[in-house]
Amino acid sequence: MTNPATTQLRIAELWRYPVKSLRGEHLDAAVVTPDGIRGDRIVHVRGPRGPLTGRTRHQLLTLTSRTGPDGEPLVNGHRWNSPQAAAAITAAAGPRSKLIHDTAPERFDVLPLLVATEVEIARLGVDGRRLRPNIVLAGAAPGEERDWPGHALRIGNVLIGIHSLRPRCIVTTIDPDTGAQDLEVLRHIRRDFDGAIALNCWVINGGTIQQHHPAQIVPLPREAAAGAKPGGWITGQPYPYAAAPNAA
Repeated sequence: MTNPATTQLRIAELWRYPVKSLRGEHLDAAVVTPDGIRGDRIVHVRGPRGPLTGRTRHQLLTLTSRTGPDGEPLVNGHRWNSPQAAAAITAAAGPRSKLIHDTAPERFDVLPLLVATEVEIARLGVDGRRLRPNIVLAGAAPGEERDWPGHALRIGNVLIGIHSLRPRCIVTTIDPDTGAQDLEVLRHIRRDFDGAIALNCWVINGGTIQQHHPAQIVPLPREAAAGAKPGGWITGQPYPYAAAPNAA
């Protein structure tokens, strides 16, 4: 086991997903708040029975999502609440789907941040975008991330709690460019990574982080552990936009 405190890490990539389940945007810098990266997943797709994601609507994963100059999400270059964005969403997710703006913490499947490592992505052998991380770290040893839950990640003044490894789902099998499915990706994760890769994380101290910033694994402050409250709409929390009981 590698001593986490001696590992020299740096930020290799930063990602934000303005619309949940759509393709993300690569960032040079990001503001980290108690709610994760500012502007992350602030719009989601609603269906007639609840939120829709790339798990069941694979083509959503191929649509582009960016943050506009006014801070509002764009879908394929169009403001999220425009007719053009609505048309792209219904084409990918079905005629009764629509976009909803909501910044409740339950919009995250587990916790507000997902941290991955370059070395584990390389071991998996696929495009790292399939894992949908917010932060990708360089400098870790193979398998080292599996020792990090219960520790914290320090990036300058920013402190991020590391909760657990992320069990992976069918989203990892979808090519984010073409929408083609390769089930062998998930089989590989289950066979060689015990079904989990990358880390569920929460924010203890926020601030601004940048690509190439150095990072370090440090002990988790005892009082900070209570700040991790995993769970979201997808994992059973009440969804505030539920359709009428007789909805089709």
